[in-house]
Parts: sequence; structure tokens; C-alpha cells
Amino acid sequence: MTVTTKVLIAAKQAENTQTTQYTAPTSTKAVIDKFTVTNTTATAASLSVNLVTTSGSPSASNLILDTRVIAPDETYTCPELVGQVLESGGYISTLASAASALTIRCSGREIV
Repeated sequence: MTVTTKVLIAAKQAENTQTTQYTAPTSTKAVIDKFTVTNTTATAASLSVNLVTTSGSPSASNLILDTRVIAPDETYTCPELVGQVLESGGYISTLASAASALTIRCSGREIV
């Protein structure tokens, strides 16, 4: 077994459409160690995060963070996501309430 620490999602602005941010590679599991979201605007914005299986699509059944409101200049560390495991082909999908309002970043481990 090989374990590699990795940035799963490099710092970026979350889109205001449902967007796949990271997919666990073939024959690899991924563990989320840290997921942060920062509101860089003067207006509150919200973020939803789905952890989806390889053959699934984002829905209420895999919604882990549900429209969490992030205040202006707030950074939220998403404890709901820490320790979550993605099986091979599973993915992280996000939806922000406003384009260019929220900066996200995720780091973790890939296990082969």
C-alpha cells in the first residue's frame, strides 16, 4: 500500500454551477484531511458539497455540506468533510451561490 499526501483541489474560486472538483484515480482511494472555504467578498455566500460514488450524480443522497452560509471574510474548515473517504472513481462536487465569491482548497491522501 502506497499513501501519498496531495492537494486534491488547488485553491480556486468555486463555480455557481454544480462542478466536479476532484475525482479519485482508478484503483485509488482518497481521504479528505482538510477542506477550507473562504468568502473573499463583502456579501454572504453559500457552498454545498457532494461526495459522489463513481456511477452516481450529485443529489440529496450524497450531499454532505448543505448550503453552508459563509459570512464576508470568513474562513470555514468544513469539519463535515474531514476524514471522508472517496473510493476509486468517486468525486467531490461543489455548488456556490455566487460566482467568484468563495475560494476553496482541499488536501488529503491518495491510497493505492
